[in-house]
Amino acid sequence: MMKLQQAVDAHLKGERDEASRLYNEVLQENPNEPIALHYFGVLMCQRGDFPRSEQLIRKSLAVRPGAADAMGNLGITLSAMGRFDEAIALHRQAIALRPQNADGYNNLAAALLSGERFDEAIQAASEAVRLKPGSALVWYNLGCAFQRKGRNTEALNAYRRATEVQPNFPEAFCNIGLVLVALGKREEALAAYRKAVELRPNFPEALNNMGQPLCDMRRLEEATEVYRKAVELRPEYIDAYGNLATTYRKRGMIEESLRTYEEGFARAPGNIKAEIEMANLRRHLCDWKNYEADNKRVLELAEHVEPFIFLNVPSSPAQQLLCARSWASRASRVQTFDHSRPRMPGKIRIGYLSADFRKHATAYLMAELFERHNRAEFEIYAYSYGFDDGSDIRQRLIKSFDHFVDIFATSGLDAAQAIYNDHIDILVDLKGYTGEARCDIALFRPAPVQVAYVGFPATMGADYIDYLIADPFVAPAEHQPFFTEKLVHLPHCYQPNDSKRQISSRIIQRHECKLPSEGFVFCCFNGSYKLSPTIFDIWMRLLKAVPESVLWLLATTPVVEKNLRREAEARGVDSERLVFAEGLDLPLHLARHRLADLFLDTLPICAHTTASDALWAGLPILTCVGESFVGRVAGSLLHAMGLPELITYSLEEYEARALDLAMRPDKLSELKKKLEAHRSTSPLFHIAYYTLDLEDAFRHMFNLRMEGSPPDSRVLPLEMV
Repeated sequence: MMKLQQAVDAHLKGERDEASRLYNEVLQENPNEPIALHYFGVLMCQRGDFPRSEQLIRKSLAVRPGAADAMGNLGITLSAMGRFDEAIALHRQAIALRPQNADGYNNLAAALLSGERFDEAIQAASEAVRLKPGSALVWYNLGCAFQRKGRNTEALNAYRRATEVQPNFPEAFCNIGLVLVALGKREEALAAYRKAVELRPNFPEALNNMGQPLCDMRRLEEATEVYRKAVELRPEYIDAYGNLATTYRKRGMIEESLRTYEEGFARAPGNIKAEIEMANLRRHLCDWKNYEADNKRVLELAEHVEPFIFLNVPSSPAQQLLCARSWASRASRVQTFDHSRPRMPGKIRIGYLSADFRKHATAYLMAELFERHNRAEFEIYAYSYGFDDGSDIRQRLIKSFDHFVDIFATSGLDAAQAIYNDHIDILVDLKGYTGEARCDIALFRPAPVQVAYVGFPATMGADYIDYLIADPFVAPAEHQPFFTEKLVHLPHCYQPNDSKRQISSRIIQRHECKLPSEGFVFCCFNGSYKLSPTIFDIWMRLLKAVPESVLWLLATTPVVEKNLRREAEARGVDSERLVFAEGLDLPLHLARHRLADLFLDTLPICAHTTASDALWAGLPILTCVGESFVGRVAGSLLHAMGLPELITYSLEEYEARALDLAMRPDKLSELKKKLEAHRSTSPLFHIAYYTLDLEDAFRHMFNLRMEGSPPDSRVLPLEMV
């Protein structure tokens, strides 16, 4: 027995090689020694050799069938192998033998957690706490159980009790940070993460987690630093690579973002997220060397792709539905709200939910709509979870609502509770799956009617969105099977427009924008990710066909400019015929549109806000209609403007029409006059009538709800053009 005791002592000291040698010697002398078999099995579990661990502990139990401690450790081994039901059964047997053993309940709670049986895990962990309240570990596991169930306040209390019992418990402080982030308490979360790192300087998980609240608060340089440290501490930490790359992208450092994903992917070649993101970033950089292969791969991975990224590749409405449904299915909610309560009497309460009540395209489109809502019938709320940029447009928006509720520092569930408490009748999500979206709020269904509008030009594939506001052009009635939401058509165009958008009166000269003094100016101010080799081929043929013409594009990064110039040269076009427009404030940007002759649209994603900007500034935009919503928006705008001659239905027609307009100045001049005449009379820019149409759609939804009827479409026939 002396040798067995030596083995156990070595094991407890962490001298695993020595312990292993001694356990082997004991078992050579007595192959059925139950203690040696048991503890050697524990050692094998600690080393990750789970099959050997199971074999040894089962042999020990064959000799000592009623050994509760061996049953518990075998349960731990089985959990590590993913055999949770067997593990749970063993832990229950061990508890039956030793019902006052807190460790048994603690082990059971851990197995139940791994098996995602959260309610049972809470019960088991609570019993462990009752039996052993002086153990930090049992409080920690109770916190984990509450956290996985979404009961964040109770989780926070349990974790804090764990740190009171054991002040040097870095894992507990790290999880406190996670819960505080979920509760919207970002500064407190940072303090918890810093404490975890103080207790364990080499704690990559805490550093990685610290990056999220820093990003949320726009402290992107600090976030970059903590993610970089996490990667340095653990070079194989793929999640940290992804977060570092995402932070670079938020900072506009697209090349660094791509390089970081490439480094992470080299360490984990099977990482699907990195593969998708690399394809997406190459598209943003106009790096088209693998364009077709990238598109094919993203389509193959549709069920793993963020829906907004998926829209960047040529895809059908059916494929977009598959992608969105798969993404929506990942979300889990801990509760929904009861809407059987009597409705609060009075006006119809509309709540707009967004991160973009600031300097953002959505805000510029919608500001006047919010101001014009009929206050005799509607009460208008904003729920803002974006940061306050202090801009003039944010101040205007705050004034445009009856109630402006800042939920930036609020958890998803608490934000949903606030919406529910306000008795909102219709909640309008303006983000969908676009950047900084928080689907965790609408997920809880805080309003009886929930609507997708403006932000995301496709289905959300989610059961918590009832309607999608569209028009007969962007989403014809026959496309209803590709939307989980019921389509509600506005009669002219789904996109609102602010008629107060200022165009600078300053006369901008061509040389100020690096444009030649003479010659035709084709332009496209769409984002670089919307450009494609196919469209660029057409543009280069147009430059060749129209002498002295230039192509005016939006400047993004030097790499994009370099890549596009290289692509032009490869197609036999002098790269100096590409001119890049630097960023300007909106009034000046709109004013410089006057220097262009024709805006050329893109596919598969067409111009959205950039199209309405061009038309508002008096610049004709030529579009080619795509298969799905995301490629049909410019066509909808032109239809509402009464300019069907600028809508084409094939790339051949698109190219021929562009060349004809460039070579026929008289024809283009007539189009510009028509555009100018229609600007003040067309439905597109008549926001007063638009607001009435939108309110009529809201009444349709509200009345169905009051009648107890399920959501139903209100679709209008598409007028042929």
